[in-house]
Amino acid sequence: MAVLDKGLKQRIVGALVLVALAVIFLPMLFSREDELRQVVVDAPAMPQAPAMPEVALDPVEVPQPIAPEQVPPVEPLEVPEVAEAPTEPAAATPAAVEPSKPERLDASSLPVSWSVQLASLSSRSGAEELQKKLRSQGYNAYVRTFEGMNRVFVGPLVERAEADRLRDQLNRQQKLNGFVVRFQPENG
Repeated sequence: MAVLDKGLKQRIVGALVLVALAVIFLPMLFSREDELRQVVVDAPAMPQAPAMPEVALDPVEVPQPIAPEQVPPVEPLEVPEVAEAPTEPAAATPAAVEPSKPERLDASSLPVSWSVQLASLSSRSGAEELQKKLRSQGYNAYVRTFEGMNRVFVGPLVERAEADRLRDQLNRQQKLNGFVVRFQPENG
């Protein structure tokens, strides 16, 4: 009996699906509603073009070309003579300067610069003491704090070669073994 009930249920569901499809699609097939429906738009009439004033054109007179034999001869102008000054060799002029290299700019439109990092100290007071010592000797020293460490830098310098020379000089004079890094402006 359970087998008949299952088959009967399937037939009933199938019949319901067919009836639902017929109810949905048969009216669409037999109606001509689209042909009968007209859309009316209340749009204003197209405006008239503005009246343009009449412009009177004057005729232009074009001169006739003159034959070359009818052109009067041109008299040369008299130019006063100027005493020539002795010229110096071109190598002595200051215009023979080498063109400078174009400056490279970083993402914030600042020139790429270099600094020498000399120390990374956990003590802020120790970093400031080293900064004072370097400044008293004429170096542009500054301290930056990063991840809890106080780093002492000297710079910035525009050329990497200058930064390398400064690092070597500080190594000889101060016995500080530094390294060259890109200069990063302070945020803020």
